Amino acid sequence: MSSDKPTLSVVIPALNEEANIEAAVREAVRALGDRFSDYELLLFDDGSTDRTSAIMDRLATEDPRHVRVTHNERSNNLGGVFRQGVQIARMEYLLMVPGDNENPGHALQPLFDALGKADIVIPYPTNSEVRGAARHLVSRAYVALLNALFAQGIRYYNGTVIHRTENLKAITIETSSFAYQTEILLKLLSLGKSYIEVPIKIEPPKSGRRSRALRWKNCVEVGKTLGRLVRDLRLRPQGARRVV
Repeated sequence: MSSDKPTLSVVIPALNEEANIEAAVREAVRALGDRFSDYELLLFDDGSTDRTSAIMDRLATEDPRHVRVTHNERSNNLGGVFRQGVQIARMEYLLMVPGDNENPGHALQPLFDALGKADIVIPYPTNSEVRGAARHLVSRAYVALLNALFAQGIRYYNGTVIHRTENLKAITIETSSFAYQTEILLKLLSLGKSYIEVPIKIEPPKSGRRSRALRWKNCVEVGKTLGRLVRDLRLRPQGARRVV
């Protein structure tokens, strides 16, 4: 591989995903292809009670160069796992994909193509309605609220964003809630980091699965995070530089 290619850390959290975690890892590796000079898969068993932990350990044994496993006795939630991943990441760029194998590899490849064009690569779905009318409307309202509060023009805040690892290590990620990516983006944009937005197509959720993002407890935690961000960031004059 050419040494001028970037390197990438992929954080993959899973909670009771014995039926999906191996496929999620295989899908991530296929998406990486030969685009990177080196990569690491940081697998997090986030308090599972099924065979997720054992499957992760087997995957690490099969590919010890690229796969590392962390076992959390209790769930740290998505934001907590992301924070753990940032702490141990060794590569130039970092992103997180869920261990439920609902993120198709083809949706990652346009993001990889945009690496190097800006500090942050932000995906936005062009077909978010496939997730259902209620979730689609809540997502649009969430984006509108954030952009109004923080004078931004971001199309989507909760996707598989790719960051420069050094930028992530330079900020404090406080929340463990579903708003972790919102916190990270707003903090980095307030520091003047550049970004590029990339359109992607997402797939509908698997049959029988319901998003945990809209549960009352998660909504409360997201609200607390937004309150802290309003307090900490609204008076700062720096703005984001968008790369078109």
